[in-house]
Amino acid sequence: MASTKCDIEVELEKWLDGAEKVVVAGIGNPIRMDDFVGVRIVQGLQGKVSGEVMLIECEAVPESFIQQIEDFGPSHILLVDAAILELKSGEACLVKPERLSSLPAFSTHMLPIRLFCEYLAKATGAKIGLLLIQPEETDFGEGLSSKVEASARSLVRILENLLPQRQVGNADLPPP
Repeated sequence: MASTKCDIEVELEKWLDGAEKVVVAGIGNPIRMDDFVGVRIVQGLQGKVSGEVMLIECEAVPESFIQQIEDFGPSHILLVDAAILELKSGEACLVKPERLSSLPAFSTHMLPIRLFCEYLAKATGAKIGLLLIQPEETDFGEGLSSKVEASARSLVRILENLLPQRQVGNADLPPP
């Protein structure tokens, strides 16, 4: 399941093709070091995407945001989280929810992410994807390891280029 940064950009571009309204939900525990990477990526996107993109900092309880996600009516839902994938630290891959049963089970979340994805798919009809990042360190503590932090910055740049961006200048003004 090896991946390169170039591959993840291509995979995300294909996955986002035809996206109208996108939810990007960052998942992770702020006191489990690299497990927080999903939330860090969402934080990095704040103020850089259009109103057609809903950014949610779910932390360890993504199920608490089900109603908000449903009400937004997304065409695509991207869940961003750390996962043990047997990749190099900081490497990322885009995974379809149905593949979760074949991945090693590591979770700091109350509701298994597979069940969360199944529910969202049924409730919204949206295309669901998981952007998973290999953590280096998930012990108790704060802050990301240097490799995962670098990966998070790179993924923010990739997503910033692929997601609908916030309009700047005259486009923000209402018509006369």
